[in-house]
Amino acid sequence: MLTVHHLNNSRSQRIIWLLEELGAQYEIKHYQRDAVTNLAPPELKAVSPLGKSPTITDGDLTLIESGAIIDYIVRKHGQGRLAPKPGTRAHELYLQWLHYAEGSAMLPLMINLYVMRLGEAAAPLKDRIDSEIDNHLGYIEAGLKGRDYLLEDGFTAADVQVSFVGEVARAFGRLEAFPNIAGWVARLHERPAFVASIEKGGPYNLA
Repeated sequence: MLTVHHLNNSRSQRIIWLLEELGAQYEIKHYQRDAVTNLAPPELKAVSPLGKSPTITDGDLTLIESGAIIDYIVRKHGQGRLAPKPGTRAHELYLQWLHYAEGSAMLPLMINLYVMRLGEAAAPLKDRIDSEIDNHLGYIEAGLKGRDYLLEDGFTAADVQVSFVGEVARAFGRLEAFPNIAGWVARLHERPAFVASIEKGGPYNLA
């Protein structure tokens, strides 16, 4: 049985969502952040040495990293559904979005999260961080122009992967200038599988 090691208010929520979209069989093991530090509990290190979420186990296989997990689930538990046919132009664009989310787009948002705690000491970095966030949000905004989802043929697992970028940007109040992203995040959150994933995964402050 595939198990999602799910940390509250984390990227692992989108793994539950993907599994709901695919109608796959799975179970959830819940973990709670420390109330003071907001960090993952040490119990996650018993599953993976990094102690991070998402982590999945499937038989004797343990996988970390959202992109790798999503790719695995789509291939092994979704029979390729929610991904374009391999070898097509659409599939190459799909792979680009799948890797772009964590490889590029999330970095300035995460830096922003950390430097916010520094107060005035972060002032020298603010303009550069804001510029990078806007650069990446502008790229996603342009990618959504004239369409409901990232790929022209409709919803894919790439939307699941990139969704966290839009959610975090919205939580930071960054989407006023990016209406395509704002509308896309709202559409994603209206999907029945997303609603079901919140019911199973528990409260999610980024929804």
